[in-house]
Amino acid sequence: MFLAPYTTFSRIHAKSITCLDISSGGGLGVSSSTDGTMKIWQASNGELRRVLEGHVFDVNCCRFFPSGLVVLSGGMDAQLKIWSAEDASCVVTFKGHKGGILDTAIVDRGRNVVSGSRDGTARLWDCGRSACLGVIADCGSSINGVAVGAADNSINLGSPEQTPSEREIGTESKMLLLAREDKKLQCLGLQSRQPVFLFVGSDAFNCCTFLSGFLLLAGTQDGNIYQLDVRSPRTPVQVIHRSGAPVLSLLSFRDGFVASQGDGSCFIVQQDLDYLIELTGADSDPVYKVATWEKQIYTCCRDGLVRRYQLSDL
Repeated sequence: MFLAPYTTFSRIHAKSITCLDISSGGGLGVSSSTDGTMKIWQASNGELRRVLEGHVFDVNCCRFFPSGLVVLSGGMDAQLKIWSAEDASCVVTFKGHKGGILDTAIVDRGRNVVSGSRDGTARLWDCGRSACLGVIADCGSSINGVAVGAADNSINLGSPEQTPSEREIGTESKMLLLAREDKKLQCLGLQSRQPVFLFVGSDAFNCCTFLSGFLLLAGTQDGNIYQLDVRSPRTPVQVIHRSGAPVLSLLSFRDGFVASQGDGSCFIVQQDLDYLIELTGADSDPVYKVATWEKQIYTCCRDGLVRRYQLSDL
């Protein structure tokens, strides 16, 4: 089953687009590019709304807060920044990482956020005071992807050794997942900082996401998508391998997920369907990131295009 783009936006960036996200209301998109810019645009037509300027060097990751009015970004300058989507002002800058920030996650409504860096640490930040609440993990290996998820009641997340700061909001009963360059997928209690599991994969882990309170996905550099159950993580529930190209993006979608790879393939897997839906158009250019809003899927690619796919006709 193949699905061609409903529309393509070619005027947002001049070069490869490394990351994108769509606001919770579906009205706005944000994206970062190797052309050195980060921009906010109208999701319906790709029309430019704001340029977010302030990072030194490239921006690696950008996402909206749940409100849809604020953006979180991480850059090669080791800085994490919060921006107003309305007037493009940078309202907070977090400093503390010693290497480029590769991914972020937002805890609950966004009083706290998590970042993963090339410096091998994952940090928890207090947005209101623009302060670091702690190094959650220091694994000595680049953290390529991070995800935060609410844990099923049956999962023992352990207890924190010290009383958590009252500035930690929404961290209890949450799991933190780290996709690491050293072929390890690490899961720990976000508030407890205690280990839940450590899974060794076939190659560097690039990305990860939660599907439920106990199911998760993680993708490797050599093209494996591991589905694991946190309650019995030693043996994968399944391993999906479509090509040897790096798995670059994984996102929960309806009753399944969307994945993208370094060979331009992008596809939807749904639990109740025995076939994949292939999103066409990228040819052999890597699709770096996927974002969804209701029945729409947005992708960003090395060819500098944002593609929007419309699923309503399925």
